[in-house]
Amino acid sequence: MHVFSGRTKSRTGADRDAPGRWLATTPLLDLEDPRLAIRATSLTQLASSDRGKALAIYAFVKRMPYRRPFKMSHRRAREVLDSGWGDGPDKATLMVALLRRVGIPARLRMVRMDGGIMRGLVDGLDSISWPFVEVWLDGRWLRTDTYIFDAAYMAAARQALRTSGQRYGFGVYVDSQPLWTGLDHASLSPLPPEADPMVLEDMGTFHDHHHYMASSGFRARHSRRFRFLRWNLLVPAMRMAIERLRG
Repeated sequence: MHVFSGRTKSRTGADRDAPGRWLATTPLLDLEDPRLAIRATSLTQLASSDRGKALAIYAFVKRMPYRRPFKMSHRRAREVLDSGWGDGPDKATLMVALLRRVGIPARLRMVRMDGGIMRGLVDGLDSISWPFVEVWLDGRWLRTDTYIFDAAYMAAARQALRTSGQRYGFGVYVDSQPLWTGLDHASLSPLPPEADPMVLEDMGTFHDHHHYMASSGFRARHSRRFRFLRWNLLVPAMRMAIERLRG
């Protein structure tokens, strides 16, 4: 069933939307890491507004090549920074960490997507967890997933979809919105999540992927270790598919 509530109230009634809740560090974000701090400062030192800082960080993360690593746990922000590449969860971790490091509240909104969105990279998936990053700008939360795929990957994927006559696959849509402006939501889907039939369920807001994997919604569907083992088995085929796509 397609469900996207957009609600962020906890069962205790606490206001999860309060931006001050979304500035803290976690072991995965590791905001005290010195190299992360240096990078955050260097990216934003010429920006005169929070929007400018957010866009500088977004552009840096988006430029990182999309690639799926072998892993038995999610990589810390510093590890993603050092590698210079990553998958959706990796790049989300780094983006949230850099934004928080410069004082901009940021968080993940996890949704469960129809696995068909990954057709061409991974076939036969029922569903996949998908990380939107939400950023607090101008008094509201703005959502984007367009940071996941670098521009070269996006161009190649969209061309492959046009050639095959498919509407979606490789993680994108043939008419995907490629960039976020920091003025409104921006999604790879041409439809907002609440109207997109590929979005199966809104799983809520989280500090990072460890926070998400500890949630009751995730644990009801997945074994954490089994999930990583399963994805690692798919990594070689995904890497080959990405290389073919990039040409």
